[in-house]
Amino acid sequence: MYPTFSPLDKPAVFYASALGHPLISVATCVRNDIALDTSTRFYLISGSNMAGKSTLLRSIGLNAVLAYAGAPVRASSLHLTFFTIGASLALTDSLADGKSKFLAEVERLSAILTASKQSPTLFLIDELFSGTNSHDRAIAAGAVLRDLLHNHAIGALSTHDLALTGLATPQTHGINVHMASPEPNDPLAFDFLLKPGVNPTSNALAIVRMMGIDPDS
Repeated sequence: MYPTFSPLDKPAVFYASALGHPLISVATCVRNDIALDTSTRFYLISGSNMAGKSTLLRSIGLNAVLAYAGAPVRASSLHLTFFTIGASLALTDSLADGKSKFLAEVERLSAILTASKQSPTLFLIDELFSGTNSHDRAIAAGAVLRDLLHNHAIGALSTHDLALTGLATPQTHGINVHMASPEPNDPLAFDFLLKPGVNPTSNALAIVRMMGIDPDS
């Protein structure tokens, strides 16, 4: 399917039906609908480990890149603005550069904020400020999101920290969504589908137990 584009003089939008990751086989690719515009400026995605949050962010970004290259996209339909894509995904520390993962993330977020001042921007931020404590994370995340919204950017960000879900409010035009197992008795039975609201479950202890570690002892 080939995408369509919104005129440059119109508000930023990203509308996708049955959006999937372009590098996952058709037989196993799970697809989701995405709708970002002036009324829903961002998704705040909470969810379990391995539930698909990072893959969803990559699906949005990769399909946008394919669209701008004039290629078909992995979606039933995709209508979007011409964006600068600001992605903070899979950042690592570097001994060679003398940078921690946290510093690398701060530098990347600073670059995204700068870009958002200059052109319409689609931001995709995975595990926002995961390298710091919860108190500082909440303050810093609120500041970054405030500036992105002030610059009329739209996008999605993920977190394990449920305290950050308070950033998505009617006033900020953000919504909470989550990805998790639909089976209460099997937290690892993922369906990789986007669901409304804040993630109600956790699978970290289940994974620890799978590794032969008893967290209750």
